[in-house]
Amino acid sequence: MPDIRIAAAAVVSATVLIGTAYSVVYGTYLDTSNPLLTHLPHPLGKTHYWASKSNFLNVYFIKYAWGWTSVAFFALLAKWTAETCAWLVFTSWFFGPALIERFIVASGGDCFVSLPSGDVITVPQEYCFAKTHINPVDHADLLASSEASFSVPPEWRGKPRLRKGHDISGHIFLLAMASLFLIDQLRVSLRRHSEPWSALHTYAVWANVALVGLWLLACSTTSIYFHSPFEKITGLLLGIASFSITQIPSYLTSREKSHTQ
Repeated sequence: MPDIRIAAAAVVSATVLIGTAYSVVYGTYLDTSNPLLTHLPHPLGKTHYWASKSNFLNVYFIKYAWGWTSVAFFALLAKWTAETCAWLVFTSWFFGPALIERFIVASGGDCFVSLPSGDVITVPQEYCFAKTHINPVDHADLLASSEASFSVPPEWRGKPRLRKGHDISGHIFLLAMASLFLIDQLRVSLRRHSEPWSALHTYAVWANVALVGLWLLACSTTSIYFHSPFEKITGLLLGIASFSITQIPSYLTSREKSHTQ
């Protein structure tokens, strides 16, 4: 029987690659690294439900993907801890800015904030790293570089974002890693042909299968509508690599057993 982990990696990769190819052929993707476009609604948002960032999958599931994955399968703490650390290191914090943020800057990115007028201004990168909201009262000196700043209302708050560099798709990275993690845990249950499952076990397995299906759907919609093709591919590779690192102890253990037999 082929290793289900390899099959799962192939399915996730195929989902991302097919979605990416579709987005290139039909021009459906939004280049989220472009500071002039990223704050705007997707051009297809009114006619394509999944192109809208307010679709239920993005609002309630993708943004909290690792939380849902953790709830669905919390049993094997060591692997969960390792992959949670990978998620934090790449997307949230690594002795300061997250690794993805550092890569965006290293690849030529900068920190931008979009004004209510639609104008985009550059601000120091520290504001993006600290996720500081810009406002006309506390940051008048930053807004002074734009003529449009005079029309900014006092109550306005703008969140600066890193753009222009290579913006590795954090969604694809997270969804790929989460899918492979869940499949890895499910393979133990799927191998138990002789032992009947309890009702609770059955519900748990099907809940995880449903979540994997949801993550594959999310991979598909993200691949079709968001990020440039290369950003999605690097997100996929990063997700598979992060998952693969957690498999090293299992690989070494199985190899040692085979040598002793």
